[in-house]
Amino acid sequence: MRKEKSCGALVYKCENNKIQILLLKHRYGEHWSFPKGHVESGENEIQTALREIREETGLKVHIQDNFRECVYYSPKPDTKKMVVYFLAYPLTDIIKKQDEEIGDIMWADMEEALRIVTFKNDRELLGKAKEYLKKHAPVNQTV
Repeated sequence: MRKEKSCGALVYKCENNKIQILLLKHRYGEHWSFPKGHVESGENEIQTALREIREETGLKVHIQDNFRECVYYSPKPDTKKMVVYFLAYPLTDIIKKQDEEIGDIMWADMEEALRIVTFKNDRELLGKAKEYLKKHAPVNQTV
């Protein structure tokens, strides 16, 4: 069994007292999800997440402490994949989509994001993020 590891983040911002989540429509597979990608040699999980978010969206973000969730699935019959997700908020507001991999990008409030994401694992992940953010007041950043 081949093993793969990717890292990414649920990027969120607060607007009008509502949490919005950044969603990406991946060009291959046409699914809505979050920024993520494969770990490169010499990178740790956070470095991978920061790089992938920057490559796919152009955003510089801050990874929030104490949220790390893993999602497991099999993209192919002989492959087991683990994706490590963090929570992050943007330090800039200019999005520059990576056209090679990303078909579309949108901000969606939490309830809308729960309806839009394609996979059950992503809905479960959003639920965990929602609960975490209820208990740990999100950072009121201005972007």
